[in-house]
Amino acid sequence: MRTVRLGAGQGFYGDSPQPIADVLDDGVDYLCCEALAELTLAILQKDRQKDEALGYTKDLPAYARLALPRVHQGTRWITNAGGINPSGAMKALHATAKAMEVAPFTVGLVTGDDLLGRLDQLEASGADLSHLATGESFDAVRGKVLFANAYLGARPIAEALDAGADAVLTGRVADAALFLGPLLYEFGWTADDWDRLAAGTVIGHLSECSGQAAGGNFSGRWWDVENHWRYAFPIAECNDDGTAVITKAKAAGGRISFDTLKEQLLYEVGDPRAYISPDVVADFTSLRMEDIAPDRVALSGMKGRPATDTYKVVMAYPAGWSAETRMVFSWPNAHAKARRAADTVRRRWDLAGVEPLEIREEYFGWNALHGPGASSPPDPPEVMLRLAIRMDSAEAAGRAMREVVPLGLSGPPSSAGAGRGGGGPSELLGMWSCLVPKNLVDPHVRVVTEKVG
Repeated sequence: MRTVRLGAGQGFYGDSPQPIADVLDDGVDYLCCEALAELTLAILQKDRQKDEALGYTKDLPAYARLALPRVHQGTRWITNAGGINPSGAMKALHATAKAMEVAPFTVGLVTGDDLLGRLDQLEASGADLSHLATGESFDAVRGKVLFANAYLGARPIAEALDAGADAVLTGRVADAALFLGPLLYEFGWTADDWDRLAAGTVIGHLSECSGQAAGGNFSGRWWDVENHWRYAFPIAECNDDGTAVITKAKAAGGRISFDTLKEQLLYEVGDPRAYISPDVVADFTSLRMEDIAPDRVALSGMKGRPATDTYKVVMAYPAGWSAETRMVFSWPNAHAKARRAADTVRRRWDLAGVEPLEIREEYFGWNALHGPGASSPPDPPEVMLRLAIRMDSAEAAGRAMREVVPLGLSGPPSSAGAGRGGGGPSELLGMWSCLVPKNLVDPHVRVVTEKVG
């Protein structure tokens, strides 16, 4: 039985790259870095609006400096840090490799997830771009879309590896596809081997969020997680029959156990019997997980069903501008003071003719986390008011926040500013998801290899 070791190297844009050293020192065949979320794409779009050369994750060079020296020692690197500008990311990779003076290596670049220039053509070919959750017509955002990217699957990654890539750089692919791709290449799993594709998908799902599966964000006995400051990322020891063991680097802190993996398994899952990915529909209820040794959990039994004939597509469009204030009020009557401050600002907005598109009012120390489920508190030592507003322009949002400033001397007593303070308005992007037939996307997916360094 052949075994391939996959190491998680990143769970989000801004994650700590430090645990990568432990993962690489422990010995892995592939380092898989998952950098994207829908929020991340919105952040990258704002970058690209300021500079057309951007649109990829700007921490790509930091990860490259850790990964590239190991490429020539047998570890291959896979990342979706290309974001909404994989070609720009490739240029950044060239620059980083040149500065490091590393020996030449081959990069496989996966493109074709960008559908922005083809939306009219897709509709004309029969694609329904209505909102996936609400059914709202695409006419609501027509002509306003800033990016549109399909969640590609694992097959292009496998193709890049088969073409000799030492590193694979992609745009938007499904998170688990970063881990499934090398398994398709190494084991030769076919496109209709649904049980093994489901096994590879659950391995990817358990690994994609880095420290969250290895004792981080753990709601069990979190206080017993050892060496919690030395973050651990999962390592998957994968067999060609679809079974696997999830573990971690011996030098790292953290914990791998049935309980830590169970929490990650249920993360961002709707129907656990039908976890839909581009490559397979996986039945998570068929999975068997078993603690077999400290920090070693065996996986087996995964079942899968045929993949759907569509890709999920995520788009963004301008949704106005936001501004916010945060003020802390102290005991006694901290909550009452905070509510009075919010009421004062709302009445001042009425006097000034401010017409918000949306207002968000929260009280940290009372309902910021629990919302309507929060019970009325006793008189706490302090409460922080967060008052956020959405307007149709930056100027209008800034003018609205000007009404907050006089509270310092004319509002309730014992207040202090907190958080953003004088930070200016921020542009908001609305998210729009839909489904597009795969046969309209796949012919445009390209895998090219290029020498770097």
